[in-house]
Amino acid sequence: MSDTASTAEAKLPKDLAAEKGLVNVQIDGIWRQVPKGTRMIEACRQFGVEVPHYCYHPKLSSPGNCRMCLVQMGMPPRPTPGQDPTFDDEGYQPIGWMPRPVIACANTVAENMGIRTGGELVEGVRKGVMEFLLINHPLDCPICDQAGECRLQEFSVGHGRFSSRFIDMKVKKPKNVEIGPRIRLDDERCIMCSRCIRFMDEVADDPVLGFTQRGTYTTLTVHPNRELDSNYSLNTADICPVGALTSNDFRFQMRVWFLKETQTIDVNCGTGANITVWTREDKVYRITPRQNDDVNSCWMPDSHRLNFHYIDSPERLTEPMVKAEGKHQPASWSDALAQVADSLKAHAASEIAIVASARLTNEELHLAKALADQIGTEHLTTVPRDAESDGILISADRNPNTTGSKLVWRRADPAFRLESIRDGVRDGSIKVVLSLGEDLTAEAGFSTEDLEKLDFLASIQLLAGATAEASDVVLPGAAFTEKRGSMVNVTGRIQRLNRALEPRGLARDDWEVLRDITASFKGESGMSADYPQMIEDVFSAMREEVSEFEGLTLSKIGDLGVSVTETGVTIPLLENERARKAAGEIVG
Repeated sequence: MSDTASTAEAKLPKDLAAEKGLVNVQIDGIWRQVPKGTRMIEACRQFGVEVPHYCYHPKLSSPGNCRMCLVQMGMPPRPTPGQDPTFDDEGYQPIGWMPRPVIACANTVAENMGIRTGGELVEGVRKGVMEFLLINHPLDCPICDQAGECRLQEFSVGHGRFSSRFIDMKVKKPKNVEIGPRIRLDDERCIMCSRCIRFMDEVADDPVLGFTQRGTYTTLTVHPNRELDSNYSLNTADICPVGALTSNDFRFQMRVWFLKETQTIDVNCGTGANITVWTREDKVYRITPRQNDDVNSCWMPDSHRLNFHYIDSPERLTEPMVKAEGKHQPASWSDALAQVADSLKAHAASEIAIVASARLTNEELHLAKALADQIGTEHLTTVPRDAESDGILISADRNPNTTGSKLVWRRADPAFRLESIRDGVRDGSIKVVLSLGEDLTAEAGFSTEDLEKLDFLASIQLLAGATAEASDVVLPGAAFTEKRGSMVNVTGRIQRLNRALEPRGLARDDWEVLRDITASFKGESGMSADYPQMIEDVFSAMREEVSEFEGLTLSKIGDLGVSVTETGVTIPLLENERARKAAGEIVG
């Protein structure tokens, strides 16, 4: 055996840690190895040991002001002059425990450090902290919107006293204060964790919140002559550990323990923020951001999270409609599909155009292209939606799946035929248009007069509108909360869209509608074995044509997505977060 191998074997596990950039830390009596510089609270979390906390958030700076994360720390005693350090059988030095606790959120680990998250000292100080937090806290849990997801409730049970020793009157503070257009403040519930203040300053770059007064009378407030009106204000309600900040939109709507959570993605822009949709009995009650450090970190814009009420709009289309004598009449799916197929067959391929949406999933775009190929038309396009980025999370591309349409259609610009299609409609060379999820008069540049020139217009629509009104056949589609499928965001990450609700009325998922139109055009049934019966079948067929999706399935995409292509686009918020992490300002 070589000398090198003998030396490696002679090293104890603890000695190999330094070579990997790790340090040896004893957590509740068990030696662990964690990266050097890790905060104590994160070192404990890595091994499933929870340290209760309020002010700490890995995406924000650590002020250490709630004191709930106190732990007992120990280090090897310093040897007296002339004395050599002592080691146990495993090569560790004995730990001398400090008689007072330290905060775990702001202190980092060191070699041979000991951390105790329990014991008489730690449990005693936590009970003391909880007692102080509850002294002036109102006992209004039954009417508080945070009930069921309140950290104060949870930790008071696990670490607090079962009775209060406080007999004086509680300090009264402002209640139900509208500090912004979308958010309310109950100062009596605030535990001064300062998460909201730091978020608005460090992430939203709009430092409008702060504390005023001192001691027991400390109060959270907005700066004079200002409002909490940032487009990211509702993130403060997400990270508030108590019920001090609540959303006007969700306030008193539903108890959280009645709601079902569905992990999916936002479709309001190309960022594709990861979200959780909270539903009950086929109704969306709220949308909150879901952590994905490669997409949106822990945050999302208010404008995106609140853009779901149209799903239950009175304008929602719930059954197929066919125009007869200038008026729309309800029709069966078979009759509506047959009329679309007959009109497509009655015209030359060069006279037919398909205007799809880059809001469609990859699977729907694949079927749209398959339909165009079946018809034989080259008039296939999407509609671009370009605006300015907000420099945080809202992408300049307001379509959620432009990158996906480029990959699925194998085009650098999937919208390049839009202008020629408009010209064709106006000069009469295009006589039939099939609109897939697009309001042609709103954003595609068509006028009502343009649509009146067509021999036939069919559309898959979610809401009543000018395009639906002009259509000879209207097919009700599904909202993003009613779909399954995949999309690729602006950075080239494929992500999964999951169904949280069933489609309204007789509406169908758009991929099923496209499958059935194709089958009807060929004079067949979409339920035959030649056509996909599940969304997974569509993905499999698409994967054969899109090399970037090779080896993937909808299940393999996972909850956080997979990077499939390089676009050169970055997300400003993530760049800022990485810089702050590199500077040691946040854990990240």
